[in-house]
Amino acid sequence: MKTLFPSYAHPSPELELDADTWIVREQPGDRRTLHQSLGRIDLDWGSRSLADVLADVDAWRADGVEGLFLDRAPAGSGGVGPVALTVRLAARRGLHRVVLNPGVPTHPLYRDLGVRICVFEGPWEAYQNWDGDGVRPGDGHIVHGVPPELLTAARRLMGRRGAGFGLATDLTPHRTVATSGRGAHAAD
Repeated sequence: MKTLFPSYAHPSPELELDADTWIVREQPGDRRTLHQSLGRIDLDWGSRSLADVLADVDAWRADGVEGLFLDRAPAGSGGVGPVALTVRLAARRGLHRVVLNPGVPTHPLYRDLGVRICVFEGPWEAYQNWDGDGVRPGDGHIVHGVPPELLTAARRLMGRRGAGFGLATDLTPHRTVATSGRGAHAAD
């Protein structure tokens, strides 16, 4: 399973990064790592203007990232058009690795875009009770707020549920690495 570090959970310095690790960066120029990185673009559930989103695509391309992490993406059928256009224009600019993160299962039309989809992003408590309806093997799962002693169990559960990429972390989106004083660890 590939490990994806969202912008609030950069890996700890002792973690050895490999080809199966992606780092999501918050802003162009904020290169904390020379490892494979994806530029985060906030789609604001589909409410951002296409011009603003495409300006972000161009800024990330100029920064030299390997792809894009389209965060807070819409999941319903009404958002497919703008997301599809963003994906096509990113590909024309050489950004072929795209991860779509609605954090929930999407309308089936999104499957035709040829991108990876993160179908769960949420706290450990919710993940334990999640039924996984609408998920396909290989989809992404980002589970935060996992008690440190359960990180290995969380990662194993992700594997049993068919996650192709993701992260189990004790951090949360509201508590950053800078405020917690430690990095995230991928648990195996």
